[in-house]
Amino acid sequence: MQRTKVSSAVLACFGLLLMQSGQSAQAQQVATANEAEKISTVQVLGNYDNAVGTSNAASQGSVTSNLVSNRPALRTGELLEFVPGMIVTQHSGDGKANQYFLRGFNLDHGTDFATFVDGMPVNMRSHAHGQGYSDLNFLMPELVQRIDYKKGTYFADEGDFASAGAAHLRLTDKLAAGIASLSLGPYGYQRAVLANSMAVANGNLLYGLEVNRNDGPWVTPEHVRKYSAVLRYSQGNADDGYSLTAMAYKNQWNSTDQIPLRAVQSGQISRYGAIDPTDGGQSSRYSLSYAMKKRNQNGVFEMDTYALQSSLDLYSNFTYFLANPDTGDQFSQSEKRQMLGMNISQTWPVTIADLEMHNKIGLQLRYDKLSPVGIYNTVAQQRISTIREDSVKEASAGFYAENTIQWLPKFRSIAGLRYDAYRFDVNSSIAGNSGKASDHIVSPKLSLIFGPWDKTEYFINYGTGFHSNDARGTTQTRLPDGGASTPVTPLVKTRGAELGMRTEIIPGLQSSLALWRLDIASELLFVGDAGETEPSRASRRTGIEWNNHYTAAPWLLFDLDLAASRARYTQNDVAGNYIPGSIDKVASFGMTMTDMGRWYGGFELRYFGPRPLIEDNSVRSSATTLAYARLGYKINARTKLNMDVFNLFNKQASDIDYYYQSRLSRESMEGANDIHFHPVEPRSIRLTLTHNF
Repeated sequence: MQRTKVSSAVLACFGLLLMQSGQSAQAQQVATANEAEKISTVQVLGNYDNAVGTSNAASQGSVTSNLVSNRPALRTGELLEFVPGMIVTQHSGDGKANQYFLRGFNLDHGTDFATFVDGMPVNMRSHAHGQGYSDLNFLMPELVQRIDYKKGTYFADEGDFASAGAAHLRLTDKLAAGIASLSLGPYGYQRAVLANSMAVANGNLLYGLEVNRNDGPWVTPEHVRKYSAVLRYSQGNADDGYSLTAMAYKNQWNSTDQIPLRAVQSGQISRYGAIDPTDGGQSSRYSLSYAMKKRNQNGVFEMDTYALQSSLDLYSNFTYFLANPDTGDQFSQSEKRQMLGMNISQTWPVTIADLEMHNKIGLQLRYDKLSPVGIYNTVAQQRISTIREDSVKEASAGFYAENTIQWLPKFRSIAGLRYDAYRFDVNSSIAGNSGKASDHIVSPKLSLIFGPWDKTEYFINYGTGFHSNDARGTTQTRLPDGGASTPVTPLVKTRGAELGMRTEIIPGLQSSLALWRLDIASELLFVGDAGETEPSRASRRTGIEWNNHYTAAPWLLFDLDLAASRARYTQNDVAGNYIPGSIDKVASFGMTMTDMGRWYGGFELRYFGPRPLIEDNSVRSSATTLAYARLGYKINARTKLNMDVFNLFNKQASDIDYYYQSRLSRESMEGANDIHFHPVEPRSIRLTLTHNF
């Protein structure tokens, strides 16, 4: 275990945090003494907003900041594991977007799962590394107020990438108290956070700052250098108000990507070693967004607008010496992006023939400009040649209408219709790949909700959706090696259905059950040797989910989520019909204790089932079971100390597995097909001291 060295930047940040309390040291001591025996009771009753009557599908729900703050997380992206059935892992450095799994999908870095922060999309289309790339590393979990999640194609306001589901993360406008926290752990882990809000000009001004350092357990230190900042001004409340938010994020890291199993078994490298120690990357993200909601006697008007500038330089080597025996196969995926967008909607109530109904119409606009987006051959992060370089302009407009009718006291329907239009403009370095393309798609939706009877509600949901393909593929006629290529379909239809129920018939227990199916006209598949996604055959997924949240006492919460699915290609091929990487079983158990005098804690157990790694299912990954634990102590009413333990039982398992061809330096020219895996991190303990001011 590497000894932690506290950098001067982190200590300076934490010192600044403590000075922000606005009280002298003597006054602070008096206040602490007076309040030392008045430790507040935090109840778990507000962890979920999933009560009967609040959702339009069994697989829809909300998680509040109470639960987010009470659960340990190894990585920022694990915020999405609050979505029942979601698995979040990593196959590279912690500055890169996470790997996501849900409903029979290896979602790669976000494909077919849409993520938003205050209405601003996180998924990046036509991204340098993969379609739908969703990087949440810019977020500070301390500022997340709630996570609203949906699964399936049944919601008219969800468009691109939302076929498996969507998560809307909402940032808080106001903190109950300022936050000053310092976290330390093995392998050089350091994290400092400063956040507070104050009354300014009839509103609230919120700020947040984060500094993070981490080397990780890797032979090549990860050397994460992460900086995040948030500044937000808001007025009003959630039903009638507005906010203006500026966010900044910058990160640089080394990465130990997935490694070949044969290299570990032969002793060439350790589980935490690397074949190419020069892999890594740097990314940045700067955004300005405005959100408002206005409620009056005529209904509710909502608007989100955003502007974003981001960049990524990613250096990877998945096949080592297969294509270039002398210099190696490292390549760089790079992009510079500007994005503008706006979402507006109007909801209004109507009564016709004694039937109560609500109507909603909305418009979603987005424009992405990438200049350039490219892929290059590199050696030790130095470019030696260009594989392809493009400028891309991608614009979209989505219009939707939704009608909700309360036909009977215990029966309502929601009918929706969505229309999306896309336009692509590509200027490529490869002759024959420049051009323009356009496409449009119509997506009907229908939900029927019955009940509640005996505190139980029933759901029937159906809808079609879509995912977009990379703009470069829509105009591509030539491959980088000179071979011919056929342009891909710009917008790919998906179709889903769900039968579900939600009940609170047992006191203290919220339980939901869903049977679902999802068809996709063209699967997006991750390609290991290229580090990107490409279209594949049509597919079908079916599954069942059972989610349970039990409040055993005001201070004790249990969670149990179980999911099983089946994923297959529907177009037969002699290679086989299994979908590589598709998850089939997920189980998670959680326990949260929030008031045991000065003590509190929690425990999480997550099971990530085996997956087929090739189409004929002859090679499969192993299952991964991990446990996290937290023990906390309230030093006084303002200060607490957490001890988080990750990989509690020190399992040697994989975060993710792939199967493809690669070549090590002394192997024959054809290399070998092998499992390539990214190991889970060994057991580690992090201590976090948090002071509220």
